[in-house]
Amino acid sequence: MSRIGYKTVNVPAGVEVKRDGDQVTVKGPKGSLTRTFSNIISMKISDGAVDFDRPDDNNKTRALHGTQRANLNNMVEGVVSGFAKTLKLVGVGYRVQAKGKTLVLSVGYSNPVEMAIPETLDVKVPDNTTINISGISKQEVGDFAAEVRAVRSPEPYKGKGIRYENEYVRIREGKTGK
Repeated sequence: MSRIGYKTVNVPAGVEVKRDGDQVTVKGPKGSLTRTFSNIISMKISDGAVDFDRPDDNNKTRALHGTQRANLNNMVEGVVSGFAKTLKLVGVGYRVQAKGKTLVLSVGYSNPVEMAIPETLDVKVPDNTTINISGISKQEVGDFAAEVRAVRSPEPYKGKGIRYENEYVRIREGKTGK
C-alpha cells in the first residue's frame, strides 16, 4: 500500500500556498499555478509545510489522498524550478523548426505538420532534430510533448519517428526471405 499521501510537502522560502474553498494557488519565482482540489481530503498549511489527511479508508478516498499530495508537490516544484522534456527526431529527412508560435514538423508526410505552441510553454529548437519543451506545469509540458510525439511515433522495425530523449525503442526483426 502506498503512503505517498502522508508525506509532508515542503514549501521553500519565496513560495506561497493559498487555499480558497476548493481552489489552491501556488505562487513562486517562476509564476503562479491554480488547481481545483477536492474538499474530501483535509489540507493543513503551516510554515514551510503542507500536510494532507483523509477521513476514511475507502478506495476512492485513498486514491484521492495520494493524488492531491502529488499534484500539490508538482505545483510547488514547478513554480520553483519548472519542468522540461526533450524530444529527438530520428529518420532520414526528418526535421523541425519553430516559426513564431508554431512548430513545423517534416516527418515523412506529404505536407509538413504545423502545431500551435501553447502560450504557457517555452519551446526551443536548438538544432533541426531536437525539441526542448519547458514550463511550470508538469501536466501541460507532458501533454504537449505527447501530442508532438503522436505526430510520428517511433516504429518498431527501423526505429524512425519522434521519441523522448533516452527513450528505448525495441527493434523487431523483419520478415526473412527463403
